[in-house]
Amino acid sequence: MTESFAKDKPSRAPRPEPELKIIDLNIAPMPYTQGNGPVQFSVTVQLPREIDRALILEVTSLISSPSKTSLRFLTHRQPIPITSTRNGEQERPKVVVELQWDGQDHRKQVAGAGTYAYEVRTKLLANGEKGLRTLTVAWPKRGTLEVN
Repeated sequence: MTESFAKDKPSRAPRPEPELKIIDLNIAPMPYTQGNGPVQFSVTVQLPREIDRALILEVTSLISSPSKTSLRFLTHRQPIPITSTRNGEQERPKVVVELQWDGQDHRKQVAGAGTYAYEVRTKLLANGEKGLRTLTVAWPKRGTLEVN
């Protein structure tokens, strides 16, 4: 008789939310019509309170068709911007990053009409001896985008 250990696993406490967060995501225009310029992803990222200014902020988005045959990966990397803080300011720093999708897939073909899924992620990278390595990852934002 075989027993499943899956039932015996103790329930885990929910993971604490990371200090790096996507606090706002605006996508315009919605719905998107081919030939009317790019789709603008405006991502507002809240940084940790204590942050090393030598880190790199990376924001990415994967846009995929329902069949997963049409994909597009957008990425933006930038050093952490230095912002001046007011005396006693407790608010964590925020950065707005813009990503643009030109309506084309990975083969530079115009994306067909339909509902596309998107996933936006952000992470902090440190430049080490062997190149960039991930330090902190925010929870992703997911949704759909209509293409006409």
